[in-house]
Amino acid sequence: MAEPRLNFKEMCAKFDVTPRTLRYYEYIELLSPEREGRSRFYGPRELARMTLILRGRRFGFALEDIRQWLQVYEQEGTEAQMRIWVDLADKQMADLEEQRQQLDETMDELKRLRDMTAENLG
Repeated sequence: MAEPRLNFKEMCAKFDVTPRTLRYYEYIELLSPEREGRSRFYGPRELARMTLILRGRRFGFALEDIRQWLQVYEQEGTEAQMRIWVDLADKQMADLEEQRQQLDETMDELKRLRDMTAENLG
């Protein structure tokens, strides 16, 4: 039995992405759909990759980091990919923690200024 495939429009709908986004992911070699004439078809490999790409974007990873990470699987296998994932995740969590601290400081400063201004009004 043939593996299920999605066409371009179905892929956009399934992952709620624009055609432009999907074409861009192909252009930067994150995805490599099968081509039949002008039509593109996405099989299980591409569906899995798209899931990982969107998850990586949600976590704030750069597309180039995601592309390189996906290539590791192709070249070195699952274990190497998982090791790199742990390193990337550790770095991203540290970056997010720093952003959180900066955001907390900014919010504290804004609240102080707001409170001072409200007090001067009252």
